[in-house]
Amino acid sequence: MPKMPVAVLGATGTVGQKFISLLEGHPTFEVRELVASERSAGRTYGEACHWKQESPIPAALAAAVVKPTDAPLASPVLFSGLDSSVAGPLEAEYAARGHTVISNSKNHRMDATVPLVIPEINHDHLALVEQQHCAGAIVTNSNCSTMFLAMVLAPLHRAFGVELVQVTTMQAVSGAGYPGVPSLDVLGNVIPFIGGEEEKMESETQKILGTLEGDHVEPAAIRISAQCNRVAVLDGHTEAVSIKLTRRAAAEQVAEVLRNFRGLPQEAGLPSAPERPIVVLDRPDRPQPARDLWLEKGMAAVVGRIRECPVLDIKMVVMGHNTVRGTAGAAILNAETMLHKGLIAP
Repeated sequence: MPKMPVAVLGATGTVGQKFISLLEGHPTFEVRELVASERSAGRTYGEACHWKQESPIPAALAAAVVKPTDAPLASPVLFSGLDSSVAGPLEAEYAARGHTVISNSKNHRMDATVPLVIPEINHDHLALVEQQHCAGAIVTNSNCSTMFLAMVLAPLHRAFGVELVQVTTMQAVSGAGYPGVPSLDVLGNVIPFIGGEEEKMESETQKILGTLEGDHVEPAAIRISAQCNRVAVLDGHTEAVSIKLTRRAAAEQVAEVLRNFRGLPQEAGLPSAPERPIVVLDRPDRPQPARDLWLEKGMAAVVGRIRECPVLDIKMVVMGHNTVRGTAGAAILNAETMLHKGLIAP
């Protein structure tokens, strides 16, 4: 069967590059069109892009000519790695033209009719696309730090109820894009501020864990306090999380619920789905980005140090690959889920 043609918006940026890297050899999707800003448009992708991925730039795409953002596109599905400074109106315009935009950008995440989706948790929220009243649709994935927090909270909320969450993040420099944080600012240092990050973690998690009520999502009644820090780690966001549960549970019970968590992507065997969306490690000094980042090909939330909390109920350490499951990989899994549910045509 022929593969579905897709386009990558913001193709020269770090998220766009990750889309291209992860989509190479995909069984269903094939990148046919590359879109970027005026300074890149008209040049070959190899000329326009400062490739920063672990694998080589795909040869076929290196010779492809980059299209401007106002060019008509033939691909029905567009993966958006656009910068937030331009993503809002551009994504809305593409959707109005009939494209399905699977976005990593923050601009539309909290729009009432735009699904903010982690397929293992809330694929039912994809029904919101019917409320958008345009020829196409916009679907978003969460902020990279929100991703791993929500993945862990969802099964615990279902099993025990979650009331309060305190999370402190240690976020990798790759989360700031390229060239990102100046080395003289971050080396040997911790920067205790990432603009807008704490607010995104608090509000996005509530929407993801919320309940679909017809034409909107009713946010989960969970109070979340986030403190976000940038640290001198290349890839991998680490989060220290404390949780107050509605029904008390021992650490062993919490670990068992997390180990057993599965969702639609695993049941359907979707191409990008990790076999274990949550990996629980028993060693007291794990997870570590340097050692555990690529478990489940970077598509899992990795959890360790699950123990009782003397202030709330349970505390743990959560880690995940911020540029794979936290960005492009999440969007690709969203597209696979939409295809599985018949929301985009093959």
